[in-house]
Amino acid sequence: MPGALEGIRIVDLTNIILGPYGTMLLADQGADVIKVEAPEGDAVRHIGKPGKTPGMGPTYLYVNRNKRSLCLDLKNPAARAALLKWSKAPMPSSMRCGRRPSRAWGWATRRSARSSRTSSMSAPTAFRPTVPTENCRPTTIAIQARFGIAHLMGQAAGDDVPRYPPTILADKTVGLTFAFATLSALMHRQRTGEGQFVEVPMFETMAAWLMVEHLWERTFSDEGEVGYSRLLARTRKPFRTLDGWMAILPYNDKHWSNFFEIVGRPEVLKDPRYSTLNARSLHINDMYAMVEALAPSRTTAEWVKLLDKAQIPNAPVSRPADLFDDPHLVWRQLFRKYRHPSEGEIMMVEPPMRMSRTPPAIRTMAPLQGAHSRAVLAEAGLGAAEIEALKKAGALIEP
Repeated sequence: MPGALEGIRIVDLTNIILGPYGTMLLADQGADVIKVEAPEGDAVRHIGKPGKTPGMGPTYLYVNRNKRSLCLDLKNPAARAALLKWSKAPMPSSMRCGRRPSRAWGWATRRSARSSRTSSMSAPTAFRPTVPTENCRPTTIAIQARFGIAHLMGQAAGDDVPRYPPTILADKTVGLTFAFATLSALMHRQRTGEGQFVEVPMFETMAAWLMVEHLWERTFSDEGEVGYSRLLARTRKPFRTLDGWMAILPYNDKHWSNFFEIVGRPEVLKDPRYSTLNARSLHINDMYAMVEALAPSRTTAEWVKLLDKAQIPNAPVSRPADLFDDPHLVWRQLFRKYRHPSEGEIMMVEPPMRMSRTPPAIRTMAPLQGAHSRAVLAEAGLGAAEIEALKKAGALIEP
């Protein structure tokens, strides 16, 4: 079945993970994403142990599925001219802060090459590029330190030692936002014929993401507390059971009432400190401390059975490796093996959403560098002689 974005072509000039993850989401929905790489290739090709072929690392294979590869040396004027043949297509490009793009794929250049009413461009960046900042080349980890999550993790742990989350949180979250912004721009273009320049700055995006719940009392007062106290409770953590660890998370009146009935302590909620939702939020460390003390009295399986019956949120603590055998994920077939043309059988993670008429799907595997260069340039209108001239000039790279 065709994807929802079938017929939309996107010329992807992004690299590493943030931009390619966003364009992968669009490719899963059926967009024809042309991945443009420099002769040295996207650095993410070399992250992690490769398969059978150099430059085909696991992260590259994940975020570049459903794409075609065009490899051009854009230092060559002929290569830049060839790229501008695609100026009508959305052209996401990673961009340093402090300046707008100025090379051949820049917004101003593309507007002059084609009517601005048919052009569009989106740029995931570290900071909003029109505002100067003292550090224009931070990594995703630096962004995670700066937007507040590292501090909050230390605060929640109770030792005030900042910690990084063990995942590239900023890259993937901003990649999602970038895909959403690109779709919004495409919708506007469909309605009006007008293209636009879209900035998706990492720092601002993550600050806005964090403040959904942590803006808290600052909503009403410049002197108000910042940070949702319940989420920052040092006792809000997985609890050790008789044979493992699990999350036990009563929240509303019914949850807490049922929990204390299960453990034979219904009198707890008669205490004014714990009798209402607001009172419990003010003494949330006390509440979770009681759960922590009671958790070792039963096995994880016993707790799951009791808590499920009482409709109290809970879950065993899993390792990432456990997900492959998780009954729900097995039922949903989230992990599936595919045959890659050069790497053989590889594991892929299916798009998690389901759509009845235009389902996202993994249709093709991540390509070898430059695997589609000739075909893509021919589709752009270049003749065989022009393509061969690019090849002889070293501006066109093929596997």
